[in-house]
Amino acid sequence: MYTHEIEIRVRYGEADMMGYLYYGYYSFYYEQARVETMRSLGISYKRMEELGFLLPVRDLHIKFIKPAFYDDVLRIKTTINKMPTVRHDFSYEMFNAQGELINEAETTLVYLDKETRKLVSCPEFVKQLMQPHFIK
Repeated sequence: MYTHEIEIRVRYGEADMMGYLYYGYYSFYYEQARVETMRSLGISYKRMEELGFLLPVRDLHIKFIKPAFYDDVLRIKTTINKMPTVRHDFSYEMFNAQGELINEAETTLVYLDKETRKLVSCPEFVKQLMQPHFIK
């Protein structure tokens, strides 16, 4: 299992008239958390694309528990619970400044060959960088 955390501040333009974080922005925050989680492992999306791999989202599930508000600093914990195959699953927990869980989400991404757009297995270099975190 691998876990990584980032903080994001809710910007004015991301809030609705009530001051709540607009629901559509949660997926952007989770994307940022996922990209930074991969980067923390030594895997940049840019480099993966240069090497001929794409990683589109297949599924996104979000559970809204409490709202986030303009100017809140949110902590997002991203977890990879299993080694990727053709699929790469991520789990997220979002906490407010008081440490309260306010949102949960899961995404499933799939590996594609950049040229053919066909499913492929997770690249070996990704598996090698992740392997130390999954040794039992």
